[in-house]
Amino acid sequence: MAFNKEKTEFQETVISINRCTAVTKGGKNLSFSALVAVGNGKGTVGYGFGKAREVPSAVSKAVKDAMKQTIQIPFGRSGDTLPHEVWGHYGASRVFMKPASGGTGIKAGGTVRAILEAAGVKNILTKCYGSRNPINIVKATINGLRMLRTREQIEKLRESKIE
Repeated sequence: MAFNKEKTEFQETVISINRCTAVTKGGKNLSFSALVAVGNGKGTVGYGFGKAREVPSAVSKAVKDAMKQTIQIPFGRSGDTLPHEVWGHYGASRVFMKPASGGTGIKAGGTVRAILEAAGVKNILTKCYGSRNPINIVKATINGLRMLRTREQIEKLRESKIE
């Protein structure tokens, strides 16, 4: 299934910008790195990382990288939350995501919130454990979202109905 990845339908959110200074004999060389989340609000989400001498260039590189690695996530029966609880792991970071009833909103920190808002999730409870490094948290969140399965997918794998 090919996705039409038009840049116009995707919203982009800058998660973090880091400044790096390399000291050489000629002086200080500044560079910037940007971590960006992109999504269409309908279940497609991705993240990207870009580095450049100026912030706008780093952000545009990160958006280009994010568009290459988008994933499609399934929603639960209500259509605005996850189908089941899930843990995402990456390095020393762990993210727990739990579906919530309507009206709860997104209970998450800034890094996880950016990913979930880009994906279009409206009601969810999350908790981060271990390292709070934004890059690792984003990768752990995406890892958890990749593991989501719908009821129909699980029934097909088990070749039986779930009651």
